[in-house]
Amino acid sequence: MTAHNWIEDVRFGDDGLVPVVAQSALAGEVLMVAYADRAALERTRDTGEAHYHSRSRSGLWKKGETSGHTQAVAEVRVDCDGDAVLYVVRQSGPACHTGAPTCFGEPSGGTLVRLAGTIARRARERPEGSYTARLLGDGVARLAQKLGEEAVETVVAATAEDGARLASEAADLLYHLLVLLEAKRLPLERVLEELDRRAGAR
Repeated sequence: MTAHNWIEDVRFGDDGLVPVVAQSALAGEVLMVAYADRAALERTRDTGEAHYHSRSRSGLWKKGETSGHTQAVAEVRVDCDGDAVLYVVRQSGPACHTGAPTCFGEPSGGTLVRLAGTIARRARERPEGSYTARLLGDGVARLAQKLGEEAVETVVAATAEDGARLASEAADLLYHLLVLLEAKRLPLERVLEELDRRAGAR
């Protein structure tokens, strides 16, 4: 939250409400869409916790007040016309009242999140002919060795080859890292949380 009173930039509708999109600060995933009135935006600004206006209950609603699945607001953005608000949040638990991670079903996320999901499915299903399944079957020690080989190839590409080769080797490196994380049962989200923590400290 910045010192600028961003609420003054918001153009509320005739009903006194503005749509609010909640987006994951870690993966960039759209979690949900709700509405807020001025009181909800002020409460969000003052507490750092996502507040909305409940149209069904006609009142202020703190996300997670009953479920415990709160949203810590890392940033608020108002769109260029002032008629929509974005909460960038750190979601605790699922965002949807159905228990789904988002109100739009399973996360699609960015490229790394989608790739991590594909790798997790390969780990569960172990389809025949899958390179990922074969890597996982080789065990952590072999995976770690393979990751080291990919790291060396990335370094060589950075120092002695062109950008296209570096992009290819960097993609290999990231892929094998995600496979190793899956083998160790360490969710990508844990790594993103650590990166987010470090970004805030620098």
